[in-house]
Amino acid sequence: MKAVYKNITQSFSNNEKLLAVLIDPDKMDLSHVPGFIKKANLSIATHIFVGGSEVEEQLTDKLVQEIKKHTKLPIVLFPGDVSQITNHADAILFLSLISGRNPDYLIGKHVQAVSKLKNSTMEIIPTGYLLIENGKQTGVQRVTETKPLQNENIQLIADTAKAGELLGMKLIYLEAGSGALKPVSSEIINAVKTDVNLPIIVGGGIRSVKQMKQAYQAGADMVVIGTAFEDDETFFQELQN
Repeated sequence: MKAVYKNITQSFSNNEKLLAVLIDPDKMDLSHVPGFIKKANLSIATHIFVGGSEVEEQLTDKLVQEIKKHTKLPIVLFPGDVSQITNHADAILFLSLISGRNPDYLIGKHVQAVSKLKNSTMEIIPTGYLLIENGKQTGVQRVTETKPLQNENIQLIADTAKAGELLGMKLIYLEAGSGALKPVSSEIINAVKTDVNLPIIVGGGIRSVKQMKQAYQAGADMVVIGTAFEDDETFFQELQN
């Protein structure tokens, strides 16, 4: 078992909560990376995630190389497409959009990625990815042409996550989407946590320490925050060690 996944599973076993800072290559100017990462290093962040729904070719590679100059935190790819794969990262979430029924995002993109990954030194972590309705259309929904699971259908969400576990996924990612109007509810997180014996990652729409703590209390093992830091880097001050 390699270092990144081992760290996540050990934290899961010890009930230690993790925080990933999500950086979208399409929204982060390389000149801003040193200052941004310095703030992340001083915070309680445990991981750096890199990825976005729509990213220009080569941007991810350049961004990851720049981030690595300024932090020892593990850098994990959270790719929206095959073009966002770079071997300079430490690990990649090999995402299967199990909430949707578009074969491209269930297996098609994965087949395309094999040529880039089969000789890679990155950890490849199979991850069941569930898009949850949040009140507006997100980039993930638009790009993948899939519908999110509805908030009120909690049992279906939990069953979908459980199916991901039974298929051999190593992580479950509950996603409200970038810029979501509301985060994944505590009821949904709790239902998935009850049914699934895997680390649960929750992202999208979390813009405050209160919302982050609510996600943890409901059962999230890792929270992912992106837009809140993009909009206001002073948010890091609330999350300092």
